[in-house]
Amino acid sequence: METIKTGGIAAAGDFSNAKSKPSKASAKSDSAKSDDEPAEKPSDPDRLVSVSGTGFVVSKSAHIVTNNHVVANCVGDIHGNLAGQAPVKLRVVSADEENDLGLLQGPKKFKEKDIATNRASAVNSGDQVVAIGYPLHGLLTSDLTVTTGIISSLAGLHNDTRFLQISAPVQPGNSGGPLHDGSGNVVGVVSAKLDALRMVKATGDIPQNVNFAIKTGALRDFLDNSAVPYQTTEPSGDSKTADIASAAPAYTMLISCTAHHVERK
Repeated sequence: METIKTGGIAAAGDFSNAKSKPSKASAKSDSAKSDDEPAEKPSDPDRLVSVSGTGFVVSKSAHIVTNNHVVANCVGDIHGNLAGQAPVKLRVVSADEENDLGLLQGPKKFKEKDIATNRASAVNSGDQVVAIGYPLHGLLTSDLTVTTGIISSLAGLHNDTRFLQISAPVQPGNSGGPLHDGSGNVVGVVSAKLDALRMVKATGDIPQNVNFAIKTGALRDFLDNSAVPYQTTEPSGDSKTADIASAAPAYTMLISCTAHHVERK
């Protein structure tokens, strides 16, 4: 069982990709507001935004893992898109706010070869990793984005052992995406990065490539508690990054919805 630290990674900031979308109920009042209004003003509970993140398929019954913060404030339908395919409606199966994990399910069945496989053994500091997801969707490319780096530490903020610290660059929209080892197995769920503005205020320095992923130990516990089967395997030598990237579109999904606006603090 993974050690859980109170507060965990909450102060680091999440990065689901959110874009403003005025609600019908508040369209009149919203139209009078300036786009550069001070952030300290109370958040408008009627304001809606378009939110997107990433998820990945873990079972033949189309169970999809993502971050809880990607879908926690969704209203109406949640949609999932595999590369080159039409969006499908997803339903929320379970959520773990403490560990920032969410489980969705789609309508179609998947073949075993088109499902993400979790690494069975532990990873080590310095291991190569590959992050795949849909960062800044609608601003950058609409295709999957691939970044590489290493495991910088086997713990996150405040020595939180549920998390890996990674150097692979990630952006808003990478939330919930798979983090792969050199064999293409999933070793984590991309979840957050260090809040650069907060760190500048605290230390006077801008942090670089300090990002976090939830370990597969916490993910396996979550899936076990949700009675969802999943695949595990041992690493079998290094694969080319291009080969990992070419396999990922079969199970890596763009997750999107309309959500209540939540003011960052």
